[in-house]
Amino acid sequence: MTPQALGQRELKLLQLYSDCQFGMTPQAFYARWDVTHAQIAQICGVSEASVDRWFSQGKHRRAAEPRYRRKLAEMNFLWEQYDRIPVRLWLQVCPRRPNAQVPSP
Repeated sequence: MTPQALGQRELKLLQLYSDCQFGMTPQAFYARWDVTHAQIAQICGVSEASVDRWFSQGKHRRAAEPRYRRKLAEMNFLWEQYDRIPVRLWLQVCPRRPNAQVPSP
């Protein structure tokens, strides 16, 4: 299979994507949703100790990196918009594991 060349449309979408500042701080996510630090860790793929440092004060405090803020924004978007995402599109973005079910809207 030959790779598809990038046309004007793809180049414009690449620029749009590159300029996108899609992110949500752990603090904003925590204020919006009734979640635990363990659940935030699961969403971000980090340890619970890392999440604890995002919320700590003083010398041990660390800011969440942009990639983790993006994951939180994606989860927030999914929870807010899931009912509006067609199943066919959802399965294209996140193929199911065997025996996994897509929740009903």
